[in-house]
Amino acid sequence: MPTESGSCSTARQAKQKRKSHSLSIRRTNSSEQERTGLPREMLEGQDSKLPSSVRSTLLELFGQIEREFENLYIENLELRREIETLNERLAVEGQAVDGAELSKGQLKTKASHSTSQLSQKLKTTYKASTSKIVSSFKTTTSRAACQLVKEYVGHRDGIWDVSAARTPPVVLGTASADHTALLWSIETGRCLVKYSGHVGSVNSIKFHPSEQLALTASGDQTAHIWSYAVQLPTPQPVADTTQQVCGEDEVECSDKDEPDVDADVSSDCPTIRVPLTSLKSHQGVVIAADWLVGGKQVVTASWDRTANLFDVETAELVHALTVSISSRDVKTCLILVSVRKHHSDCACSTVTSAVFTVGDNVVSGSDDRTVKVWDLRNMRSPIATIRTDSAINRINVCVSQKIIALPHDNRQVRLFDLSGVRLARLPRSSRQGHRRMVCCSAWSEDHPMCNLFTCGFDRQAIGWNINIPALLQEK
Repeated sequence: MPTESGSCSTARQAKQKRKSHSLSIRRTNSSEQERTGLPREMLEGQDSKLPSSVRSTLLELFGQIEREFENLYIENLELRREIETLNERLAVEGQAVDGAELSKGQLKTKASHSTSQLSQKLKTTYKASTSKIVSSFKTTTSRAACQLVKEYVGHRDGIWDVSAARTPPVVLGTASADHTALLWSIETGRCLVKYSGHVGSVNSIKFHPSEQLALTASGDQTAHIWSYAVQLPTPQPVADTTQQVCGEDEVECSDKDEPDVDADVSSDCPTIRVPLTSLKSHQGVVIAADWLVGGKQVVTASWDRTANLFDVETAELVHALTVSISSRDVKTCLILVSVRKHHSDCACSTVTSAVFTVGDNVVSGSDDRTVKVWDLRNMRSPIATIRTDSAINRINVCVSQKIIALPHDNRQVRLFDLSGVRLARLPRSSRQGHRRMVCCSAWSEDHPMCNLFTCGFDRQAIGWNINIPALLQEK
């Protein structure tokens, strides 16, 4: 009957020893968990000035951190034990080699190599565990700083643009591919006015700086100025959205998850069908229009590669900017050409938006998945570049706080500062957030309830409350 060699016997003893050690660790772990449950119950019973929801979130977060470090500690002990066992086994094998002159240097090299591999495994495990902890902490912080407040549902096609009035009554405006523009009560989400004067997709909407006038641009090659008079309804209590779970993981949503708009919510509100002024001069789709300072003039931009300046009172064309160009247009064209050149070498790349911010800075976004911040005094290279994982649509900048809101093709909305530092990602899950491409973002710094609005191809606009001081403090 064959006898068991010394090396096999030693290896079996080491294996049994490691197994019993692992079992003792699990027993210790379970008993420690039972002991740590008592302080948590005592903490929950103590008086605290923190709101119960915030306190519960903190307790859950710290509990998760404790569990992650506990698991990491156990894995660390097991890996250390494996290293010791390996060293013992290598030493036994070195002594049992018959007739082979295995030098101490060779044995040491072999043991060092194995130890290095286990050490690398330990480092990888540590990084993965700590990354999970940090990710959980960031998700909780972003969820507390960025809250979904209200959804505005009523359009029958994708929404291209969203804008908030600058003077009372402060209403929200949306421009849709369903040929209409709707005005909403920000507080209640109720549709107040429907504008149906266009015969093409309504691509943008902007409010007059001091009067109850709206400016819309359309695929019917015109821009319309129309007047509205609204009476805001009494605000209802806002539903608490802080308990909704929304992590960093992407949640796939089907078309069935889109808002139900079978009932025409705009049918009960007043409808405006005729504009005060119709601005006509373009030979292509008017993609955007906006008021100039003071509201005496408006500027329109079209796919016919022209930007036209109109007088509001007379509706006459004051100036047409084309790429052919007079001397007064040279600086503007150089800016546009430089921005386009530096975004991508690909001929198919498109600059989707460009926004003037504080001082001489311009922020541009592109479907090459980058956002660039420029100094007009030196356009040779951007002062900051933000690289993302999806094409960028119509961006908007909170001028006072210098925060950029980036709407993406992949349904995400991210916030960055002008130096390119990421501040947050707006929560999105199967229960909240956009289900399709996000087309536009718009800040409204003066409204106490919502200070950021987004809209998208899922036919809804969303109002968010962004705790800007908390985001900047976290940075």
